[in-house]
Amino acid sequence: MASASAAAPAVSFQPGRRAPLPPRCTHSERGVSFDPGSAFYRSDSAPGRDLAVLAATLHRRRRPDPSAPFLCLDAMCGSGVRALRYLAQAGADFVWANDASDALHPVIVGNFSRFEPVPPEGQRRWVVSHLDATRLLAERYLRREYFDVIDVDSFGSEAEYIRAAFLALKIGGLLYLTSTDWRSARGYGGKCSLSSYGAYIRPVPYPNEIGLRMLLGGAAREAAMLGFHIEPVFSYYAYHGPIFRAMVRLCHGKEDGISNYGFICHCKSCGQSQTFGFAELGQISCGCADRTDATSITVVGPLWTGPLHDRSSITEMLNLAVEWGWAHTSENGVTLEKLLGTMIEESDPRLPPGYIRLDEIASRAKVNSPPLGTLIHSLQKVCNFCIFVISSMINLLNPKE
Repeated sequence: MASASAAAPAVSFQPGRRAPLPPRCTHSERGVSFDPGSAFYRSDSAPGRDLAVLAATLHRRRRPDPSAPFLCLDAMCGSGVRALRYLAQAGADFVWANDASDALHPVIVGNFSRFEPVPPEGQRRWVVSHLDATRLLAERYLRREYFDVIDVDSFGSEAEYIRAAFLALKIGGLLYLTSTDWRSARGYGGKCSLSSYGAYIRPVPYPNEIGLRMLLGGAAREAAMLGFHIEPVFSYYAYHGPIFRAMVRLCHGKEDGISNYGFICHCKSCGQSQTFGFAELGQISCGCADRTDATSITVVGPLWTGPLHDRSSITEMLNLAVEWGWAHTSENGVTLEKLLGTMIEESDPRLPPGYIRLDEIASRAKVNSPPLGTLIHSLQKVCNFCIFVISSMINLLNPKE
């Protein structure tokens, strides 16, 4: 994949379209006004769009060649609000907004009408098209038109576009993936998850996390088939829908990602979860297996077993949110400071997949559940004490001269 040319991608236009009406601007997100018209729009998804804009902005600032045009493509744009925010807030030099529905053309163009499509400098800022997403992405690849950010806000378990999206993405670029396939994440659609993401999913106590790992695993598999690997920037589960979202970076080489692609084993007897690689197939078991039968073990995969977020990227996103005044304000009940702070805590690569509910721990121990905050505070005190003891022992064994 060569880098994109300095000019915006070549586009063709359909003559004879009626000029769009000015947008009514009935909605606003972070100061960007737009009219959703008849397009499917959920204000609950605004935090997901906030995360996309923050990640795209930081990616634009970190590019090896800051003078090159920053190109974004929204393959399933609906009303165009996400693409509009890339243009208005992320500093995109050019945005391609595509939706398969031709009926949404007046709505999308109306929302973009505040930006001149071709400013006096002559470089086109945006274009609207109505093509199948996979066809659009494949055509961009065949024309050697590569983008810095590609966003595909798909519905259900559609995943055939992932490979085409990687082909149209610059090396080091960002791909924003979406899935609403909650049935597969909960283990009710094994055949569907197998055909879409290459993973067989069975019911486990943490289906929301499995849905994210299933989506990331499908992306990792497609990238490896093209000779690349992925690095998750962030992963985000939203209860409405529900919706699974993941922003991934496309990187050179496929060997680096193999260790993060494998299987998750959950033991119903003891509640523990652990990961296994392909080389360990046939050896999957739990430490308590001598006290249980084989039916207590549930194996899902292959899927993504590495960290769900990149700590450094999330930290920069939080700093940018503070700089823009977004961190402490709530968008539809979600505060970015709290959300990004949780992602930072979850990004520790030493953390195993899944979790054990506090009620389950109390039930196994036959005690009442303590308040969650009290338990976390106690665990932190124990960890700090262990760190102090270990540090003291190291100083005693290696005294400074």
